[in-house]
Amino acid sequence: MNSECTLEKTGFSRCLVRCNGLDEIGFESWVFYPGMLFNSLDKWWGEGGDRPRHHEGIDLCLYRDKQGQNFRLDGATKIPVMYAGKIIKIEEDYLAHSLYVRHKIYDGNGRQLYTIYAHTEPYTGVDTGSIVNEGDIIATIAGDENKKEIMLPHVHISMAWVSESFPCERLNWDTMNESGLVTLCDPLEVIDCEYTTIRFDPS
Repeated sequence: MNSECTLEKTGFSRCLVRCNGLDEIGFESWVFYPGMLFNSLDKWWGEGGDRPRHHEGIDLCLYRDKQGQNFRLDGATKIPVMYAGKIIKIEEDYLAHSLYVRHKIYDGNGRQLYTIYAHTEPYTGVDTGSIVNEGDIIATIAGDENKKEIMLPHVHISMAWVSESFPCERLNWDTMNESGLVTLCDPLEVIDCEYTTIRFDPS
């Protein structure tokens, strides 16, 4: 799995913090277990252990305030889109829904940028074909209802360079891992934010 983000820093984190009022309660930084990070093979839920394949992005769930206390996002958390684009697909994932957004951003090698927001519920009025501007709210984090696994509410974010010849309807979690026409990259390389990593303790 490659990491080929050559984009300028995005204000996605600041937007997410602001639109959810986290700045008003002293947001300081994001907090990650190792298994929440890109390319990890570790689980960060249940009893831990190994993932069946490399993590395709990052999981935003935990954050720290200026007093050093850790908190978590909940099912009402609003998710903004990173860049202007078009929602080309909404499909069910194993926790809720994944939204696929295609952006008019190209890498000069015949590839176009996509961002994917998983384990969410689409925001009112957001559907396949919707045109969105940077910072628009496209979803909320899904709550705890009907989950197949015991896992804290979170948003999974993937970024991918996708060949312009690759049919967008074929883009899914399997083809992102298996196709040579899709190159995943680490969202933390372009999300302008402070973060820290802490040890996962299943107890």
